Amino acid sequence: MEDTLRSSPFSDEQKRLINNLMSSFSVEQVYWLGGFLSGVTTAQSSIPPWASLAGNTSEGASQNLSDCADKPALFILVGSRSGHGEEIAENARRLALSQGFDPVLKDMSQHPPDEMVKAQNTLIIVSTHGDGIAPLEAEDLYQYLHNGDSPDLKHMNYTVCALGDSSYQLYCQTGKDFDARLEALGGTRVYPRVDCDVDFEDPAEAWIKGALASFAEIAPPSTHSGGAVSTPPPDVTYSKKNPFESTLLKRILLNGQGSQKETYHLELSLEGSGLQYAPGDALGIYGVNHEILVNNIIDTLALNPHSEVHTHDGPRQLITALTHMYELSLISIEVLKNYAALSPNEALDTLLNDRDKLQEYLYGHDILDMLADFQIQSLSAETLISVLRKMPARLYSIASSSKLHPNEVHLTVSAVRYELNERKHLGVCSTFLADHVAPGSRIPVYIDKNKGFKLPDDPDTPIIMVGPGTGVAPFRAFVEERTVQGGDKNWLFFGDQHFTTDFLYQLEWQRYIKKNKLRLDVAFSRDQKDKVYVQHRMQTHSRHLYEWIQEGAHFYVCGDEKRMAKDVHQALIELFKSEGRMSSEKAEACVKNMQKSKRYQTDVY
Repeated sequence: MEDTLRSSPFSDEQKRLINNLMSSFSVEQVYWLGGFLSGVTTAQSSIPPWASLAGNTSEGASQNLSDCADKPALFILVGSRSGHGEEIAENARRLALSQGFDPVLKDMSQHPPDEMVKAQNTLIIVSTHGDGIAPLEAEDLYQYLHNGDSPDLKHMNYTVCALGDSSYQLYCQTGKDFDARLEALGGTRVYPRVDCDVDFEDPAEAWIKGALASFAEIAPPSTHSGGAVSTPPPDVTYSKKNPFESTLLKRILLNGQGSQKETYHLELSLEGSGLQYAPGDALGIYGVNHEILVNNIIDTLALNPHSEVHTHDGPRQLITALTHMYELSLISIEVLKNYAALSPNEALDTLLNDRDKLQEYLYGHDILDMLADFQIQSLSAETLISVLRKMPARLYSIASSSKLHPNEVHLTVSAVRYELNERKHLGVCSTFLADHVAPGSRIPVYIDKNKGFKLPDDPDTPIIMVGPGTGVAPFRAFVEERTVQGGDKNWLFFGDQHFTTDFLYQLEWQRYIKKNKLRLDVAFSRDQKDKVYVQHRMQTHSRHLYEWIQEGAHFYVCGDEKRMAKDVHQALIELFKSEGRMSSEKAEACVKNMQKSKRYQTDVY
């Protein structure tokens, strides 16, 4: 910043004030200020809105354009399925542009790997899908870097932003692999990798600022920052950091009497929010920890619920922090490691070094289980808070089309309740929605865009949807949207336990069938001796499925990642083998091509 101001028209005192002010700004504040000042100069002196802040004349603007060719190139490579990586990449691009770089943003899936590694200065933003799996968008570049004929990258200066979820054992593994491999191939890490959990905004913002500062030392940017953003954002933008207080309109139990399931249809108002969504997007909801769990933790540690603790958002009473601000119903590996660092515990160390047992423990146990299983004497409230993970929002697939339900958003939510260690465990957000709110209650929400789960642009393109249980939620939105668009070739495979109690949205599906808007095949696993699942129904109709796919159908899967999605994936490969009369290798290649061309998309959890 000081180098940029050296040739500016400001006095020394003005330069000092600008430096002090800019160092305190967030990325969003820098964007807004750039747009505001551009608007001011436009109004006062008719300088075009893209003009440089370095001068107040048209000559200054012309100089700015001529300097663009001299800006140092900065490549921003992103490989992400959910869209969060793109958000970080776009923030980096905009800030780099405003600082005088010439940033080029590239999606890893859209360019040849050998071309992407030629850049000298590169920011890499990559997510990890599930437990250590590289996302499809990054797969080609990942394999290119790890094959036997890897390139020499001595020319490359790089830094990595890794995205992941610390509830998985191989947290941010893809980003860690990229970081290590680029270094092994001769690349120079100019700024440390950052590993971002589900609350990625703050660490990602700090990484962007630090990375750009490091690249500025290697290749000083132009003193004329003509890429400053010209349009300020809306006065109020609701987001993950600033959720909208939505009103619950309806909550309807979808299961019949005697069902072992507890699934709710919820309708919430978005009136006045300005929030927009598309089929395939999710709604983020901030839940509240159950008071029984909070009180049990406080009692177990003999703590004062009203003692003050320092949180990531300032001082709070302990009971407030535990109720609203920290994850208690799930344990992540990072929390276990933080806890293990407090005091020697042989049993906990053994668990952390046994991958299978660790994965088993992470699934279903909560913070109270951890405190009971691995006791530490005299654990203070402040120390407890330091161990915990910030409460992340829960994401629910949106089950409505805004074209049919303007200013509303619908969800399909299964209440999570189970017994473990002779104690009832509750899903933090699902039971909050089931038990603790009523129509009229206010619920903080935001829209989470999902670019990797979208309808085809042409409504005449056939779609095949596989969504058992609550996995049917986005397909309710899909069918509603397609009905408005005029798309008739919609085929849904739905499954659950029992026809009489668990046929979610049965009447709606029947109405679409009568209007020739939907083909439906169902699998109710417990209604006969031999269990029948959606993949079995796919096998039954393999010939027609193959015909639809040959016609260009898009194939979608939503729901359980651990078993259902894998079984459906294998059923799709078998379909190509049997109906296409091809080898396993060719069938797998066909399925892979469908994925790469976005004709096979999944939203699994």
